[in-house]
Amino acid sequence: MLKVIKTEAEYESALERVYELMQLELVDDSPESDELEALTLFIEHYEAQHYPIAPPHPIEAINFRLEQLGMAKSELSKILGGRNRQSEILSGKRKLSLEMIRRLNSMLHIPAESLIGVY
Repeated sequence: MLKVIKTEAEYESALERVYELMQLELVDDSPESDELEALTLFIEHYEAQHYPIAPPHPIEAINFRLEQLGMAKSELSKILGGRNRQSEILSGKRKLSLEMIRRLNSMLHIPAESLIGVY
């Protein structure tokens, strides 16, 4: 019987059941595939409440995105307004301005909530 996960024991039990279901060769729209989908949603909801993931540090978010895009850190100077400013931002000596956050968000598609975090 499916129900909302409210305790750690229920969470652990749901994880075990998901593991069991994932070992099967499921067919779409079967009772087992529906159970797996529902359990996954319940688990995600429980984890969001009990194990929230904080956004990354703004500098970590920038460095990660640069790595993803295969961009050199020097290319940030075009976005941030100069090599000195880029160096100060990446070293933590200077904080991002609202305009810098907007440019990083629109040009590199870094989520704004990752850029407005406390240093």
